[in-house]
Amino acid sequence: MPRRPKSRWIITIDGPAGAGKSTAARSLANDLGLRYLDTGAMYRAVTWIALRDQVDFSSDAALEAAAKALRLDMPADGRVVAAGVDVTRDIRNAEVTRNVSRVAAVSGVRRVMVERQRAFAVEGGLVAEGRDMATVVFPDADFKFYLDASPTERAKRRVQEIHERGGEASLADVEADIRRRDAYDSSREASPLRRGTDTLYVDTTHLDPRAVVQALLEKVVD
Repeated sequence: MPRRPKSRWIITIDGPAGAGKSTAARSLANDLGLRYLDTGAMYRAVTWIALRDQVDFSSDAALEAAAKALRLDMPADGRVVAAGVDVTRDIRNAEVTRNVSRVAAVSGVRRVMVERQRAFAVEGGLVAEGRDMATVVFPDADFKFYLDASPTERAKRRVQEIHERGGEASLADVEADIRRRDAYDSSREASPLRRGTDTLYVDTTHLDPRAVVQALLEKVVD
């Protein structure tokens, strides 16, 4: 049973790209009256600022310095504000997507981001989604979930998202990128993507977004 009152619950949702983490976490947080924390957006924001400022991506030290210097705000309305700029849409562009795994693999960047992520929990309960929420950031979370889906299904979802934002992408290219990112994220030295032994696995391949949230709600007991 949870050790904290419901208003201070920490719920983690981990999993690979396209598994439905963001949609599920946002909806679950709304249903439970908790804050939603998109940690992937934090790494994307660092990537965005590093690209804007032409930081040397071959230098771990330079990327860590960029993360430390970044003024990052994530209001409750879901926006992402980096260095005073609303980058909510910009951090989802193709260039950021191509480079974010490299930035997220830097141990120094992760240390900076983990410290900030834990600071959010001090303010109250939250639903945090990412790749190492249960294993590294919030190992004592009240509820831990790992969402997954087949690479093909995840690619279809990502292509739909890109089209909805007015972009263009081929299913084959997106699926190849997802498989590459899965391999990279799972094998990196710093906080690799993995399912914790005490984490509930949910396959979302054949579930619509609301069904995913319902499956999570059924496991969250008061």
